[in-house]
Amino acid sequence: MYKQISLRLPKNLEEAARKYAKIYGFRNIQELIAEALREKIFFKEEYDEDFTEKEIELIDELIEKSIKAKKLGTEKQLMKALQ
Repeated sequence: MYKQISLRLPKNLEEAARKYAKIYGFRNIQELIAEALREKIFFKEEYDEDFTEKEIELIDELIEKSIKAKKLGTEKQLMKALQ
């Protein structure tokens, strides 16, 4: 059984939610909001440890370029800084 609710969002948040929904494959903003509520209510982690394939690629690229530019040092130093 479903219950319909009304939700007001500031314009910038609504626009960002629509963009996010489109990028990450949600059918619409309603589906995104329902998923966000499920995660918040049923999965009480402090932060989301799941990354999309694209996010992982971007992180890897950032790490590689930073190491090559000698901006971070070694992978070991990076891991130590992230802990």
